[in-house]
Amino acid sequence: MSEHPNPVTPGSQASFGTYRRQPVSFVRRGTRLQGRRQAAWDEHADAFVVDVPRHVADTSVHPDYEFDAAAEFGRPAPLVVEIGSGLGEAIVAAAEADPARNYLAVEVYKPGLANTLLRIGQRGLTNVRVVQANAPEVLGSMLPAGSVAELWVFFPDPWHKTKHHKRRLVQESFAGLAARALAPGGLWRLATDWSGYAQQMREVIAASPEFRNAHDGELAGSESPLTAAWASGVDCEATGDLDHVGGWAPRFDGRVLTSFENKAHQAGRVIFDLTAVRA
Repeated sequence: MSEHPNPVTPGSQASFGTYRRQPVSFVRRGTRLQGRRQAAWDEHADAFVVDVPRHVADTSVHPDYEFDAAAEFGRPAPLVVEIGSGLGEAIVAAAEADPARNYLAVEVYKPGLANTLLRIGQRGLTNVRVVQANAPEVLGSMLPAGSVAELWVFFPDPWHKTKHHKRRLVQESFAGLAARALAPGGLWRLATDWSGYAQQMREVIAASPEFRNAHDGELAGSESPLTAAWASGVDCEATGDLDHVGGWAPRFDGRVLTSFENKAHQAGRVIFDLTAVRA
């Protein structure tokens, strides 16, 4: 592996790394571990944290590094990748329910990864790995092209202010990276509780020649969650009457109700699911 002239700078933004043209879609938070999270990291990191060489930041991935899933998991199996895995609720539950698949949790927030390790250890799982890394670099170079069976992006930061929409993760450039990582016929599953972002996600899928909406035209009109969101008055970004486009997916069995989503329900927000198929 060749040495890169730029050093890793702890705490620096990954926007100065390989994919500086891709907006950074996260805000750096504290990385200090305490209590059970520190204990879980100490006990399980060697076994379950993917040790990647860095580029110019502590969440970057050196462009020469390529993830070998079969070697990492000790077996060939379909690979499911969750971008922004948070506290690990969704991916750990899925891994426990479907042990025939391998799961990779991608998160920039170290305490979230530590919490995921805690869940892995409590359940005695062996089919989950975690990596602290910036998503565009994971999809653009770390994962071999066509190596992912399913890609999950659940409840990414909506960056609801108009001036911050450019920071949203799901946009045209990200769709290209998702298409690169997914195998033909692979699924890109998305969920959000923000109607404006849901519309943007739907538009990104529709505009991409590398994806098709698995539920094109479905759940339109009065059955649309977008129509329900507009009628509720809870969502402050988008307004309208009837959503005639549709394209929304039913909630799939593998997506459990997380604490974050439960708070959205309690606030009266509408949940949107989308599924795109890699051409």
